[in-house]
Amino acid sequence: MAEKLKIIPLGGLDEIGKNITVLEYGKDMIVVDCGVGFPDEDMYGVDLVIPDFSYLVKNQEKLRGMFITHGHEDHIGSIPYCMQQVNCPIHGTAMTNGLIKLKLEEHRLADKVKLVTHKPGDVVKAGCFQVEFIHVNHSIADAVAFAIKTPVGTVVFTGDFKIDPTAADGMTDLARFGELGNKGILALMCDSTNVERAGYTPSENIVAESLDRQFKNCDSRIIVTTFASNMHRIQSVLATAHRYGRKVAVTGRSMENVLKVAQELGYLKVPAGTIVDISTIKSLPKNKIVIVSTGSQGENMSALYRMAFSTHKQVDIMAGDRIIISASAIPGNEKDVSKIINELFRKGADVVYEKSEGLHVSGHACQEELKIIHALLKPKFFLPFHGEQRHLQIHSKLAQSMGMNPRNIHIGQIGTVFELSGKTCKVNGTVPAGKVFVDGTGVGDVGSVVLRDRKHLAQDGMIVVCVNLSSQDGSLVSGPDIITRGFIYVKESEDLMDELREVAMEAIERCQRKHVRDWSTIKSAIKNDLSGYLYKTTKRNPMILPVIMEI
Repeated sequence: MAEKLKIIPLGGLDEIGKNITVLEYGKDMIVVDCGVGFPDEDMYGVDLVIPDFSYLVKNQEKLRGMFITHGHEDHIGSIPYCMQQVNCPIHGTAMTNGLIKLKLEEHRLADKVKLVTHKPGDVVKAGCFQVEFIHVNHSIADAVAFAIKTPVGTVVFTGDFKIDPTAADGMTDLARFGELGNKGILALMCDSTNVERAGYTPSENIVAESLDRQFKNCDSRIIVTTFASNMHRIQSVLATAHRYGRKVAVTGRSMENVLKVAQELGYLKVPAGTIVDISTIKSLPKNKIVIVSTGSQGENMSALYRMAFSTHKQVDIMAGDRIIISASAIPGNEKDVSKIINELFRKGADVVYEKSEGLHVSGHACQEELKIIHALLKPKFFLPFHGEQRHLQIHSKLAQSMGMNPRNIHIGQIGTVFELSGKTCKVNGTVPAGKVFVDGTGVGDVGSVVLRDRKHLAQDGMIVVCVNLSSQDGSLVSGPDIITRGFIYVKESEDLMDELREVAMEAIERCQRKHVRDWSTIKSAIKNDLSGYLYKTTKRNPMILPVIMEI
């Protein structure tokens, strides 16, 4: 039988973020992107969510390279964790590789992993695959799409993109997409993030005009927070600050890192004398200062959060400061962002964050831009990517509205194996895929059972029952002692504590009457009796941990 091309999403479907896709044909395999996801509210203590790399580890001898569309966390954040388990060359553009290098250095992997830098138009051979880099617009410099030539046809990954005719780095290369479409495209994997929005995504130029309005005639200190990776936005801030005779100070580790990389690579043109060290701002007049900060998503340790809650070493928010939030909250971050905004208002700051102010535009294509890509490429098969279930379904209907046969549109889940010949696309089983949790330095040691326990503890608290039994005859030596955490305030609930001791004592005595010496049976009896009693009297279900010591 002839070999078939396998396309296997290990992330980025039914979720926002954690984008990673495997292409496999015969003895060759490549990976497109390798990002992180961010924890949900009920993932207590989890710092990051990364893909399950077990399929890559199992097939490491086939791995010919990893190709990265752009430098956002949801596309590069998992690379260090992946490279600890497998090793292959990583291919990206200059800005993307600059950010990846910082990550590898943090994890002490820079000397072990080969980074290969390319520019739009380059074609890279990796086993039986030929990967072409195509320029696209996004909210970070050097973003690309991939046209991947395989033995059964050409596959296009758009990556995250929009079409911005006035972009500083030139518009998305629609001419090349048209050329590829005329030659024939087997399958399209397309960004679905903004598919719910009609029309076109506004140009980044709108933000530059809005920033100018905010700076004009402002006599206060200005603090701008935005995504650290959005070089075009930061360039606008620098240009506007220079135009109004203001110095710019930068705070926030990720912002400082990105600026360093962007300046080294020439992506950021800094007017002479504009950037100053954050430690010097107290010596400058308020109307001559702009502070560019991280924290647009309300992150707890970000620079803006520390300013808002008076824990920043160099910057204190003062009444009259103008705070410009040049970003929109990622779904799930709304509460954290609101918390910071409220605190800034409490300190008397003038906070500008409304969408109507035109201070942020998305980096993702809306419906009309998506239609342009579909019309240019005319793919035989379509696999909507990068979105939750509603995004994928709406994108499917959009493709159908342009005349695509619904039987040629396939919505999968992570781990689904799509097998393509030149004429067919079918689902053929699954591979291991899912979420691996990073907690501190631990990777994968927090699983669903641990998270369930953490959720239980967070919701109802914990009761520990300590009992000392005789090693001679199993009789009670001391206890039971009751310790609670996160359940009740003991000093105000002494009657309930006494009742709990009595319930535990009755369970122990019942076991002794039956001559039970097995500790697990005694523990179960204590746990079951206490659990039933507590639910009946308090309608709560705390975690109960009996501890038996033999003396």
